[in-house]
Amino acid sequence: IRVSYITFNGKRGNHMDCKYQLKDGCMRISMPKEVDHHNAEQLKKEADLLIGAYHIQKLIFDFAGTEFMDSSGIGLVMGRYRLIREWNGSVEIHNPAPSIKKVMRLAGLDRIASIHSSPPKSGTNSTKTEAKI
Repeated sequence: IRVSYITFNGKRGNHMDCKYQLKDGCMRISMPKEVDHHNAEQLKKEADLLIGAYHIQKLIFDFAGTEFMDSSGIGLVMGRYRLIREWNGSVEIHNPAPSIKKVMRLAGLDRIASIHSSPPKSGTNSTKTEAKI
């Protein structure tokens, strides 16, 4: 079965509301308002399950709605990078707030993932419509 586009929603109380969008081997994770140790573990489990099940080659973390991130957010990105790298895939980070972008650079995430302050103009497999399952 070839999946062209699906959306999954992850929700855990007041702590997490994120969305996973999959299209043609690319997965975009719309990160929650807060990425901390309370919800990073659940994010890891859900992302890893989808990455393995759909053989994701390109992973995009979209931080547009994220206001806070602690070190567990750095670990979340680094761990998914290691997983994607095993399949010769790539990781991108989109729309981090300036304070979050600074922490990401200090942690060295810019060496393993491209960081975009706004979404790239073309060639990203991003979509404007959603299909809910």
